[in-house]
Amino acid sequence: MAEKDAYPLAPANGHARNDAESAAVHADELRRKKRIKCIIYLIIFVVFQSIVILVFALTVMKVKSPKFRVREASFSSFEVNPGTPSFSMKMNAQLGVKNTNFGHFKFDNSTIVFSYMGIPVGEAFVPKARARARTTKKLTVTVDLTSTALASMNSQLGTDLSRGVLPLTSSSKLSGKVHLMKVMKKKKSAQMNCTMEVNTQLQSIQNVKCK
Repeated sequence: MAEKDAYPLAPANGHARNDAESAAVHADELRRKKRIKCIIYLIIFVVFQSIVILVFALTVMKVKSPKFRVREASFSSFEVNPGTPSFSMKMNAQLGVKNTNFGHFKFDNSTIVFSYMGIPVGEAFVPKARARARTTKKLTVTVDLTSTALASMNSQLGTDLSRGVLPLTSSSKLSGKVHLMKVMKKKKSAQMNCTMEVNTQLQSIQNVKCK
């Protein structure tokens, strides 16, 4: 009986302690995995946001200069005399202000100068206006074209009028601002540099080319 008392029984709560320790380790492992997942999701979110901001900056926030062009024209009066030589015309020119930006382009008053061989033969007033985002604003202006200032060009002018083609150029500059999201304004200008021909037989313009 004494020998039995010399070997005490193992504690009854040994297995319970081991189970508690295993549960604690498992809980720590779950928390660690959860933290890793949160970090991964955060990194993915940051990368996605960076891509969105980059695309936004390269597209929406990139401001380009609008394009200013002569689109077409008609004549309400038309007088040509190859013998003199001389011409007098009233031209109704349709202009286009192409705005490819994501904000509207608001421009001030301006003028267009029409020239023959570098000498001005007419000037048109362009009123201030606004070209909406990603649209083309159409304007119509009236200009009187006369050969009054071309006395020194009689020989070349007579040749052009005789063959029925009068070459002209148009130049102008629209100064204004591109308004983005109603909070940003960037100064931009639209340059016009066009060449065209007046067909004196058809009383129309042709071969309009703008840079």
